[in-house]
Amino acid sequence: MDLEPINPETALELYLKDKQNELAEASLKAKKYRLQHFVRWCHEQDIENLNDLTGRQLHEYRLWRREDGDLNKVSEKTQMDSLRVFVRWLEAVDGVEQDLSQKVLSPVITPDENSRDVMMDSDQASSVLSHLEKYEYAGPQHVALTLMWHTMMRIGGVHALDVGDYNSEEQYVKVRHRSDTGTPIKNKGDGERLVALSDDICELIDDWLDNKRPDTTDEYDREPLLASREGRLQKTTLRMYVYRWTRPCAHGEECPHDRDPDDCEATTRNAASKCPSSVSPHAIRRGSITHGLANDMPDNVVSDRANVSPRVIEQHYDRRTEQEKMEQRRDYLDNL
Repeated sequence: MDLEPINPETALELYLKDKQNELAEASLKAKKYRLQHFVRWCHEQDIENLNDLTGRQLHEYRLWRREDGDLNKVSEKTQMDSLRVFVRWLEAVDGVEQDLSQKVLSPVITPDENSRDVMMDSDQASSVLSHLEKYEYAGPQHVALTLMWHTMMRIGGVHALDVGDYNSEEQYVKVRHRSDTGTPIKNKGDGERLVALSDDICELIDDWLDNKRPDTTDEYDREPLLASREGRLQKTTLRMYVYRWTRPCAHGEECPHDRDPDDCEATTRNAASKCPSSVSPHAIRRGSITHGLANDMPDNVVSDRANVSPRVIEQHYDRRTEQEKMEQRRDYLDNL
């Protein structure tokens, strides 16, 4: 088969244009961000025609990207999975040798590594929430995932909220430990706090309460904020929402795992957690905390809002790279 010469910049530009009608804007931006590193590497290696790209060079790029970006295994996997999809597209347009995408290697993530390191980044959160806003506006899934991302709360805190805990006028929710009526929270009384909400989040909750929330109480005669006709939504249901909507195919992304949606077990009912790309509610919390820190929210504000100590944030939640932390500190040099 004769290949048609194509340089890295043109390839990326055509790829993104091809995906414009399939993907949300946030998803396109995420793909562009990840693949721009590959274009940069091609420049450094004087690769001007992707027709000549080899499996060995793809492996060299993987090692370069790992060191250049100070990536952990989960981040490296995300980058290489995106590259594999891009190379597969290049195969379809006669830009690279057939089956080259099979030579794009990616780390194997164990369940332990996945639970410890994975997080939903801001691009993925934007894509998921934009999709829910368009297709599931002010429904229970939209409200639940929005609260998890924007408040940094644990799933137990979101599950514990009552209608009366929400103050629309002053724009906050109260997180309360009420173990005697079925909603304990982590850290018990020490976990109780007020969590501020933005205008947009309050508008969403108001629309949920005014138009879609069932008029129901739970078994303790309390009015849960997140409710179905049967009463308070269970934590297992909230987890199912998260796994369902963080699958790439659920919010307009291509599958990075070479799976056919018609045959994929993760598309069947209650099996969304079997998708390698779906994440748990804790990954949303980790991503939200990292997003706050990356956008210069003071450590003590993040600590109080998320109800977690600065030491634990540093050890278990903050997924900024050392380079990202350094660049944030650089912004303060002019004040010295």
